[in-house]
Amino acid sequence: MKRNTSSYKAQQFLMFAGIATVLFCAVVIIPFIYGIYLTLTSWDGIAKTKPFVGLANYAEAFKDVAYWQALGRTAIYSIFAVVLINVVAFFLAYLVTSGVKGQNFFRAGFFVPNLIGGIVLGYIWKFVFNRAFVALASAIKGGTAPSLLSTTNGAMFCLILVSVWQFAGYMMLIYVAGFMSVSDSLKEAAMIDGCTPSQAMWNVTIPLMRSSFVQCIFLSITRCFVVYDVNLSLTKGEPYNTSVMAAMHVYNTAFTYKKYGLGQAEALILFVVCAIVGVTQVYIGKKGEVAA
Repeated sequence: MKRNTSSYKAQQFLMFAGIATVLFCAVVIIPFIYGIYLTLTSWDGIAKTKPFVGLANYAEAFKDVAYWQALGRTAIYSIFAVVLINVVAFFLAYLVTSGVKGQNFFRAGFFVPNLIGGIVLGYIWKFVFNRAFVALASAIKGGTAPSLLSTTNGAMFCLILVSVWQFAGYMMLIYVAGFMSVSDSLKEAAMIDGCTPSQAMWNVTIPLMRSSFVQCIFLSITRCFVVYDVNLSLTKGEPYNTSVMAAMHVYNTAFTYKKYGLGQAEALILFVVCAIVGVTQVYIGKKGEVAA
């Protein structure tokens, strides 16, 4: 009987999850393991031979000043972007669940930027920053105004702004689900006990939405740490490579400078850093989660 049960479960698994499991292994697990192997070689990405060098690539990665500078810029960019994405997304979610007229239209409108590819989005905003904003500033001040993308701080500001504009709509949907999961009876009970609307929001709604915050912050962190497409199309690392993020540095090392083993090692370090930050955030967030 046990054999029949286990056989039946195996058949059910293969029927519903077998193809997905095979594809996941083929697309994610096997390339990941192969990538770890490549970190132990000095392969240039082209040659047939892959000379084994052991941990030399990791030693070189830890000595690569440009990589750690790029990782530091990524951390700074991620901190500002994650905070702003979630603040904007939360208030947008509050707006479109407050009963405002046309709220379904606004939900769709706020989500649209997330549907635009990062490369296309970067080129659109590059035109806005280099042409539209420059022309507007020149008309107001007179003369010729510099583009925000031409300065170090300006380029970082532009990257953060575009990321917030792109991801806030997606995170908004998660916060909308969080708002809708909080029972109106709990809010009404808090109001009856003397809470103001802001106190009810702070003491009732937000604690019960903790899982939404955990999910949104985790997704924001993982997306921001590996940003590449917007970085490429919007700034290309300029001016003077001061806006090169970690993912762009990894790409340049592997494919531009033909140091694939070193680039793969740096990519693995980036993955570990991102995983540690993400898992720590989820653990701390889940620890204090409140059940409705």
